[in-house]
This record gives sequence, structure tokens and C-alpha cells, in this order.
Amino acid sequence: MGLFDKIFKSEPNKTAEKSNPFPWNNLSSFETLEKIVEDSYSQPVAILKHSTSCGISRMVLRQFEKEFDAEAGKVKLYFLDLISNREVSNRIASKFNVPHESPQIILIKGGKSVYDASHSAIQAESLIKAID
Repeated sequence: MGLFDKIFKSEPNKTAEKSNPFPWNNLSSFETLEKIVEDSYSQPVAILKHSTSCGISRMVLRQFEKEFDAEAGKVKLYFLDLISNREVSNRIASKFNVPHESPQIILIKGGKSVYDASHSAIQAESLIKAID
């Protein structure tokens, strides 16, 4: 590694992951989606659809993680990398009758979508209100 690499090359994702361990559950299969539906009858479940190639999506994700108190335990959180799991994303849109957007958060209670938001409308406070 040269001098310029040491000066200019940074690895913010590794640093962020270590300093901000957010309790996301991975959503990458239809089986997990069915488990989410089942679980939503006993506890609210939120799905965050995230585009790993989009700067806006990355900004929304960071802001949400910064503002949301995941330790409160009122909701089980799932993370969907929609670039890698487009078919699962499409199934979410059809199953819950919520048009696809990215980034997007969807709250599931009793097997149904009761709240969704996208882009800058994804706010921790709004999700908390929808959970209660």
C-alpha cells in the first residue's frame, strides 16, 4: 500500500459496522418472508428495503440507525438488500399491496402492512408512532 493509499483510502463501512452494531435480521428468502408474516401476529415486524448502490438509500439507512432505539424491543427489524434479492422485494410488494420503492420501510402487524414510508419520509419517530 502506497503513501497516497494510506492517506486517501478509507474504510468507513468497517468502522461504522464496528461502532454501530444494529440488530438487523437478514431477509433474503421467501421462507424468511413467510416467517415474518407468522411472527407479525405476536410482535410487529419492520422490513427495510435498501439499495446498496444508492447514496440516498445509504443516507436514509444511517439516519434511521442513528435515531431508532432498537433496544426498545417493540419491533423485530429485517433488512433486505434489494439488489441481491429483487424477487423477494417484488414478493413483498405484491404480498402486502405496497408499491415498490427504495429505500422503503414497511411495518407488518397481524400479517398485513399497517405503515410504509420511503426516501426522506423514513423517520424513526413515525415508525415508533405506527408501532404503538
